[in-house]
Amino acid sequence: MAGEPSGGESGGGLTAYIVHHLTHNTKEFAFGTIHFDSWVIALALGLLASFLMWTQARKATSGVPSKAQAFVELVVEFVDAQVKDTFHGDRRFIAPLALTIFVWVAFMNTMDLLPLDLPSAAITAVAGEEAAHHTYLRVVPTADVNTTFALSITVFLLIIFYSIKAKGGWGFTKELFTAPFHAHGAFAKVVLAIPNLFLNLVEYLSKPVSLGMRLFGNMYAGELVFMLIAGLFMSWVTFVPGVIFQSVWAIFHILIILLQAFIFMVLTVVYLAMAHEHH
Repeated sequence: MAGEPSGGESGGGLTAYIVHHLTHNTKEFAFGTIHFDSWVIALALGLLASFLMWTQARKATSGVPSKAQAFVELVVEFVDAQVKDTFHGDRRFIAPLALTIFVWVAFMNTMDLLPLDLPSAAITAVAGEEAAHHTYLRVVPTADVNTTFALSITVFLLIIFYSIKAKGGWGFTKELFTAPFHAHGAFAKVVLAIPNLFLNLVEYLSKPVSLGMRLFGNMYAGELVFMLIAGLFMSWVTFVPGVIFQSVWAIFHILIILLQAFIFMVLTVVYLAMAHEHH
């Protein structure tokens, strides 16, 4: 990329560059294929976030807090306030869950701010340029739809759990067939049972879909914009404008990173609150 491609080579070079950066590192297992890069990086970031929060909790003092402790306390109080305003039941599980979601998703989103070619440069330094060309590594787990849907499906299972916990197994099943259209008389109840079931299934299934697709769409689009900027300014002549455009987009993207983590957390708490309340 030392020289600027021209004509068809430019389009082909940019296309190959983007395709390479959008290809996952996959591993074959007996049960199927997984995106190894998303799985490993998401797990590592989750452990890192847990370790950092644990160390601050261990060092917490009632006196003058350190800057790190003050920041962690600010995040914890912020999340707890959001849960308190939304969920009116027992928050002993919901508040830690919301904090975990917010911190973990924010950590995964923040990987999008790393220099785009840093993984390739690291692989080149260790194994050579040829190995880097054939090694795929995407470092933003939330730009992978498998990661976001894994999170949203977990939230969906919690929604079902809290619905059954609040209404009972029979109450939950009955509500699927009797709400939102209530009817009097056996015949009317039978007639409206199928429409009610259909609407409830659509409502329940739309929650994990909206959660997963919203987070994935925003992070994938942000990642793609970084790649387009890098590809369009790939020569030394346009290096300075490329750095400027990348910096501007990165600053704006910080807002998206935090906002998407916040939205995912808030919607999770809202959905669990709706499931917990008796209808």
